[in-house]
Formats: sequence, structure tokens, C-alpha cells
Amino acid sequence: MLNGSENLGLVDMELSSRTQQSRMSKVMTVGWLGQTTASLCWILSVFAYGISTTGDWMQLFAASSWMISNIAAIFSDE
Repeated sequence: MLNGSENLGLVDMELSSRTQQSRMSKVMTVGWLGQTTASLCWILSVFAYGISTTGDWMQLFAASSWMISNIAAIFSDE
């Protein structure tokens, strides 16, 4: 028979498992994959063409912000 603390441990493991599944289901959506791929390509294109002007830095900042937003969406509670 489980005591109270062992039972809480099982509940924590189950919640952790559901959280992992939820995060994976977010990552595997077409929308998330498409946006993340697009932002990664945008970042890589800035480096491919070179960073020589203020506009290039702004492009890099915009693409990086988009990527960070996509990654943060994995960890949101929604």
C-alpha cells in the first residue's frame, strides 16, 4: 500500500509525463514546424548574405525574436 508521499510521487510522474506529451504535441504541429523552419532559414540567410548594415542587424534581431517566440510557445501553459 502506498503512503501519502509515495502517492504524490506517482502523481508528479504522471503530470510530468503529460506535460512532456503536451510539449511534444505542440512541436509536432504543422504551424509550429513551419514557423520555426521559416525563422531558422531567415536567420541563416542573414549570415549567408553577410551583416554589413543596420538593416541586416534588424533582420537578424527580428528572425531571432521569432525563433525565441516559437521556442517559448512550447513551454507555455496554453
